[in-house]
Amino acid sequence: MKIVSLLPSATELICGLGLLEQLVGVSHECDYPASVKELPVLTRSRIPPGLPSNEIDRLVTEQLETDIALYNLELDTLIALAPDLIVTQALCDVCAVSGSEVARALASLPGDPQVVNLEPTCLGDVLDTVTLVAEAAGCPERGRRYVAELEQRIDRVAGRSAAIAEAQKPRVAMLDWLDPLFDGGHWCPEIIELAGGVPCLGEKQTPSRRRQWSELIDAQAEVIFIALCGFDIKRSLTDVHDFFASEGFAQLWRQCQPKIYLVDGNAYFSRPGPRLVDSLEIMANALHPQKHPLPADLEAAMTFDRGTIESIKADNGRSGDTK
Repeated sequence: MKIVSLLPSATELICGLGLLEQLVGVSHECDYPASVKELPVLTRSRIPPGLPSNEIDRLVTEQLETDIALYNLELDTLIALAPDLIVTQALCDVCAVSGSEVARALASLPGDPQVVNLEPTCLGDVLDTVTLVAEAAGCPERGRRYVAELEQRIDRVAGRSAAIAEAQKPRVAMLDWLDPLFDGGHWCPEIIELAGGVPCLGEKQTPSRRRQWSELIDAQAEVIFIALCGFDIKRSLTDVHDFFASEGFAQLWRQCQPKIYLVDGNAYFSRPGPRLVDSLEIMANALHPQKHPLPADLEAAMTFDRGTIESIKADNGRSGDTK
């Protein structure tokens, strides 16, 4: 069977099932595991690279409001690959090529390829997608084993968190964009709870949404967890620096001085695939390091001490004095 994935989380899932050798094409954002970067690329973004976050937000908002596609599908390449199975999504037009675009392309493809749409909004849904793809690919038993492995990891974290007193569980705000502010929706509040925190921004199984600084301040978060959608650590640090230097953050800092953590949002939290379980383990370790050991193959969330934050804020104040 020849499989095409138009979604990074689906690519990770397919490879997690041991089907890498059957994968013949991927999206331009598929980058894990690294070997998939050698495969034919079937999509490209209409958003120019290298833009600041507020400009990306403006262009995405404009294109969604005018129903202009954010991504192009490389139809000629897709036809040449002649896939038997296409794994895509209809959940978020910001994250991948739209389901309607794929539906239009089907008429041009040889044979009668099967299309599987993944639309998870919580961890349980993610586990269901493993089963769905495994069955479509003809390896249901492999899917059952993989689901059991992921469930065991989730249950281990949940069990340790259950032993933590409610008074010791910090209020946690997840942010998946900083300019403008967006909360972490869908599976993020669930992950916070399983990790031993209390979600105070974002709603379960609901898309991330824009937030005002006043909302973040009023949430009285003791911990702010930053996982910027589509950004690695290096790119995220630019936005985090601006976040610390902003007047909104100055007001937040005066009121509650939360702990700040940063993770690679491109790898964790943004993609509803198997690495959401990694995301849970990373967050649990950050919130309760004595209760939740970090697995050896994962990196701890980056944290910022008070001195670093104060230094960035002071630099911004001096820059303002010279204007």
